[in-house]
Amino acid sequence: MHPAFSVIFLTTLIGAAQGLFLALFSTQVYSEFELLPGIGDTNYYGIGAAISLILLIGGLASSFFHLGHPERAWRSAACWRTSWLSREVIALPTMMLAVFVYGIIHLFGLDSIAFTHGEITLSTSLFVGIFGVVTTFALFICTAMIYACIKFLQEWASPLTVINYFLFGTASGFTLATALASYLGLQEHILFLGGWAIVLTILVFITRTASLYRNSRIKHKSTMQSAIGIRHNKIQQKAQGAMGGSFNTREYFHGKTAMFLKSVKFIFMILVFPVPVLLLSTSLNNGNTEVLIAAFVIQFIGLLAERWYFFAQANHPQNIYYQTV
Repeated sequence: MHPAFSVIFLTTLIGAAQGLFLALFSTQVYSEFELLPGIGDTNYYGIGAAISLILLIGGLASSFFHLGHPERAWRSAACWRTSWLSREVIALPTMMLAVFVYGIIHLFGLDSIAFTHGEITLSTSLFVGIFGVVTTFALFICTAMIYACIKFLQEWASPLTVINYFLFGTASGFTLATALASYLGLQEHILFLGGWAIVLTILVFITRTASLYRNSRIKHKSTMQSAIGIRHNKIQQKAQGAMGGSFNTREYFHGKTAMFLKSVKFIFMILVFPVPVLLLSTSLNNGNTEVLIAAFVIQFIGLLAERWYFFAQANHPQNIYYQTV
């Protein structure tokens, strides 16, 4: 498939935003039950929610660049009963609303006690956060299922697609949350968030490696014979069936060499996994903010390469017919 950079930025930006919000909520839950110290007057949750919202808005804005008629974008939600894309269109602004309310509560000190039972007291923002977590998971599922539900693209049609989308987003979000905690001087939170960022990065390394191994062993159901409807054992293609390029050859094939694909794969395997883990592990104790920010930036650049490879690796069956350009 031909990777659209607008979709690449959409999925990576909202993934990091979703992971960051999950990191914020996890920290608040641990603090509410006194498993982590409080954040004091640093307003960690409010600032983090603002960053998450900015990333979500950036992802939403980038999505408009691959629409033929952006003014009709609102109509894409009409088929929510059958379309994962329509469900994503609904889930994204719903999560943005939850993150916005969550941030406003913390930034302007509007939090209050919403529930009390014995020694347990739960704040209003915690319940808003629960709603935000639900929308976050819904958005992860909707975004991933847009690709995982396409049966004829066998590289995508796997539960690993959903798992990887979730783990990539949470890993990058927790890395960003670690850098934010370091910037605000929350040392114990750095250890908590950074530790989870390392664990999530290792987990997604395992699952992404598994998907790469699976895709390398796929036996495609479509053949040259089925593509052109001729049942003959010896068929040799001489031309693509047209004098020049077409919509099919532009949109369903990346046009890059096998060496280029291998280079992109090598780049994201280095930038997404070992480099961030190394930077995180060496900076958790001293709280080096610059190094932790570098860990997020490097990992995000690697995620851009990974997402490009994810789209390019999918082999549309029509390319069997148009393979000679």
